[in-house]
Amino acid sequence: MTTPTIPGYTPDDPALAASPVTLADLENLKATVLFGPDDEAALRTAGEVLSGQIDQVLDVWYGFVGSHPHLLAYFSTPSGEPIGEYLDRVRVRFGQWILDTCNRPYDERWLAYQQEIALRHTSEKKNKTDAVDSVPHIPLRYLVAFIYPITATMRPFLAAGGHSEEEVEAMFQAWFKTVTLQVTLWSQPYSGSGW
Repeated sequence: MTTPTIPGYTPDDPALAASPVTLADLENLKATVLFGPDDEAALRTAGEVLSGQIDQVLDVWYGFVGSHPHLLAYFSTPSGEPIGEYLDRVRVRFGQWILDTCNRPYDERWLAYQQEIALRHTSEKKNKTDAVDSVPHIPLRYLVAFIYPITATMRPFLAAGGHSEEEVEAMFQAWFKTVTLQVTLWSQPYSGSGW
């Protein structure tokens, strides 16, 4: 699977460093969040349902971030002025992330890009992709706390596809599991080499 050309969205870049998380580690993490083949199938269905609603999902998520100054600060200059171009570029990548979350295989390339996403939240790589002057990192607490809004707000969009309540619930649970899984992977750089 290849990704459309989106500035700064590089899951297919062969130069990405390998993740410190092995495929065996990933399988253990998937087992820990009860993520299995049925969830993979539910996510593929979710990808079909969400593909025509990406802008609406992002409107909700960006409305949430924009209504909380402590979150908007991570897309702003150090003096607190929101950086519109930065927000716009991240939005396009965020939209593709939704689709890739549902459709990409969770393999070594995916793991490598999860590590890249993780680093882009830390002082090691934050602001570098878009060459912006923003705050130097996003605290881990906000990555973890963001699991809930990124999950809870998805249900109405999943329900809009005309599937049964059982199918919607399966898609919702698969989404919840993968968001938890990915945020767990994104926490790795915050933990140091002992992780």
